[in-house]
Amino acid sequence: MNITEYLLYCMAVVIMIATPGPVMMLVASAGLKGGYRKALQTIFGTNFASLILITVSILVLKGFLDIAEQWFNSIKILGCLYIAYLGFQILKEVLFSKQDESPAQLKSKSMNGGFKQGFLVGISNPKDIIFFASFFPQFVQITPHLNISLGILTLSWIVLDFATLSIVYLSFNRLSKSKLYNKLLAACGAVLILIAGYGLYSTLF
Repeated sequence: MNITEYLLYCMAVVIMIATPGPVMMLVASAGLKGGYRKALQTIFGTNFASLILITVSILVLKGFLDIAEQWFNSIKILGCLYIAYLGFQILKEVLFSKQDESPAQLKSKSMNGGFKQGFLVGISNPKDIIFFASFFPQFVQITPHLNISLGILTLSWIVLDFATLSIVYLSFNRLSKSKLYNKLLAACGAVLILIAGYGLYSTLF
């Protein structure tokens, strides 16, 4: 097994997951409102979405599936629009909430998280789509056997994804009872909109 290449893969996965993106923002905001249980449900949803994207990537890699660039770009655009919608909903909840509302009272219906919403954001996340379509296959040579390599890469992704997003939740949770709560949610919404805008720009232009 090529340990160096495997460690590079693990490092890339952690950096990609920890970099501000739709999944990270969803887990953070869901955790802020629903605690670790809600964050955990959301992580399971995003993880399941990742498994589907990994499966598609493996099918393409083995020549069983061919996705036209037009369809690929259409999926990315729809994903960006959904992510932008969530971002605007967060900002709407924060901006139009009453000034005297406490963090516990501010419950954004659009970003409550959970398995279903975690799955939808994960499956439509342009960053994950690009990762599994182009970056993931570059590490299939960590062992001489393709199937073993794919198994190791997939299992590693699941563990690292779960661990990294859990740490993200714990970090955000420290600020959940502070006066920065509303601003933190607003920042999550703004980042989602920026990510969606960049995704649309890079896809269309």
